[in-house]
Amino acid sequence: MCSLRAAHLEQHTPVDAPHMPPNAADGASQRAFAAALNRMGLTAPDAPAPPLVPLAGGVSSDIVRVDLPSGSICLKRALPKLKVQADWQAPVERNRWEVAWMKVAASIEPTAVPHVLGEDAQSGTFAMSYLDPEHYPVWKAQLLEGRAQPAFAALVGTRIASIHAHTANRADLARQFATDHIFFPIRLEPYLAATARAHPDLASALEHLIEVTGSTKLALVHGDVSPKNILCGAHGPVFLDAECAWYGDPAFDLAFCLNHMLLKCVWRPQSTAAYLACFDALARAYLEGVTWEPQAQLEARTAHLLPGLLLARVDGKSPVEYITEKHQRELVRVVARRFLLEPARHLGDIVASWQATVAPRAQLH
Repeated sequence: MCSLRAAHLEQHTPVDAPHMPPNAADGASQRAFAAALNRMGLTAPDAPAPPLVPLAGGVSSDIVRVDLPSGSICLKRALPKLKVQADWQAPVERNRWEVAWMKVAASIEPTAVPHVLGEDAQSGTFAMSYLDPEHYPVWKAQLLEGRAQPAFAALVGTRIASIHAHTANRADLARQFATDHIFFPIRLEPYLAATARAHPDLASALEHLIEVTGSTKLALVHGDVSPKNILCGAHGPVFLDAECAWYGDPAFDLAFCLNHMLLKCVWRPQSTAAYLACFDALARAYLEGVTWEPQAQLEARTAHLLPGLLLARVDGKSPVEYITEKHQRELVRVVARRFLLEPARHLGDIVASWQATVAPRAQLH
């Protein structure tokens, strides 16, 4: 988590993220960040250490706002163990590919990412522009308040599809982002493999998803296209936290984001119609931008993957923090299990089942 999202979510910290002090980093972090700033040339070696403000809400990195004389910037340093209850380890060098993804994305959609200001490989830290929360609200915060706008969801789909289209079938990027050793421990293992261990009767279906997703190499994938990582900017969505950047299956990005549109219906059932309208707008806009393979082929892989991700967000290593009641988790399991055992080829089939099964029961509680 970085930039504006971190600042905004100081008031929306997930239950698995520890509280952080509002105005000071610990001594070791102060020294590490100060040294990184020096090595990146963002501060002079003899200058006093600038104020650092830890930003709460993330589980995978230490993030601070740095108030320099020239203005505020954001520093991000990856953690080897994520701040979740489960034992979730991840390679710290993932920041290297996050920065690389941001640079590629900026060359395609310049306003879709914060500006990278520097990178310090020695500490695994990089610097980026700090985005003012007043002008860049977090999409997740808006959705949780029931402010779901299909037009914005469509822009999310269009931008992600554009990045996928411009990076598809690029041998140079496939070599640069050969990050299976990061994508598996950060995404496939904690989401699908961990869920397979929790549901042995579904293990075969979930392991098949891991095999198909892991072996499909078509475009540059962000890996964490979640509303918590998307800012609502004046020029469209701004994407954060590409720690899972990987050259692989673009269906993963689409399924990962659509998953959140469905899960929000369980948390706030009175806004179900709006969330599903966002689901439809995002999916339609994305699929219209698919040029590298038949749209039906990509939709089928997305529809196969979506129920696995749904189940993962209640029974994997990173359950969503807003689905806490037993009956809510059971609602998600009903639909997820059905489509893991009998896969659909169309996203509309999953939505129809969601409307018929989850939405009515969620509103009864």
